[in-house]
Amino acid sequence: MVNPITHSLDIIVPVFNEQDVLSKFHNQLCAVVDHLPVQTRIIYVNDGSVDQSQKALEELSTKDKRILIIELSRNFGHQSALTAGLEKAEADYVITMDGDGQHPPSMIPEMLQLAQQGYDMVLTQRLEENGLTPFKKITSGGFYWLLNRIGDTNVMPGGADFRLLTREVVEAINEMPEYHRFLRGMVSWVGFTSSILPFTPSQRLAGKSKYSLKKMIRLASDAIFSFSLVPLIISISIGLGFLVLALIEAIYVLSFWITGNTQNLAPGWSSLMFMLLLVGGSIMISMGLIGVYIGYIFQEVKQRPKYIIRKSSRKQIIEENK
Repeated sequence: MVNPITHSLDIIVPVFNEQDVLSKFHNQLCAVVDHLPVQTRIIYVNDGSVDQSQKALEELSTKDKRILIIELSRNFGHQSALTAGLEKAEADYVITMDGDGQHPPSMIPEMLQLAQQGYDMVLTQRLEENGLTPFKKITSGGFYWLLNRIGDTNVMPGGADFRLLTREVVEAINEMPEYHRFLRGMVSWVGFTSSILPFTPSQRLAGKSKYSLKKMIRLASDAIFSFSLVPLIISISIGLGFLVLALIEAIYVLSFWITGNTQNLAPGWSSLMFMLLLVGGSIMISMGLIGVYIGYIFQEVKQRPKYIIRKSSRKQIIEENK
């Protein structure tokens, strides 16, 4: 049971083509929120849905005055949608969660209790990956293993974008202006006291995951290149390694000239071509890694907005629950 509190709560829910689940999800959310002794607002961020999600949200807002709808001009991605909600949030406590039913609203009271105990962040960790293919399980585990070994910020494996943040944490994250965003890493980077709640994801209410392989690769790329310089160090190491090999090769050839055994030097056309291709490939890889960082810098210095709001509508900012 949540102790009575006088603070306010914003719940941010990104939406992308979820017309079939919105009504049921909102009912599940309200079944919990209606009993919380805290001022509540529900922020739905429509991330450029091409189905009837916007219409469904507008219908919900006519029945629930606590709803704020933010409609983005196109699909900017899950992280940008969450960012839009965070930058519009005004409450003392902010919870982010997905609207597909896999993040159980029943955990919200416990998250608030932990926040009342003094934790600045209440993070959640998936215990089971229900519905995930073996490929996704392997790639997810490999991603976190790699990121935590090459990055300077430890990111919890199995972490989810289902979390509670206090006002201080939200303001700290909103001060981070980077275009390529990986919120799980950003939340870990800002520090603050945190508590971890394990949970077992529920089955999706309908439809399928919107995280395609392309989006997963993009998120992984943003995470690695935003939180680690190790790829650059690897490219430098490769270059130094080949310089050492070149020096060894030069000494080896000179030894034949010094000893007068130049007749034993084989033409070595195939081995020469092999080395040229190997060195050339290594150079191209190194240049490619450097190019990725330059590309990230280029996108940052343009200072384009992380999202564009098509329209924002709400019937009432905050309604106090009785």
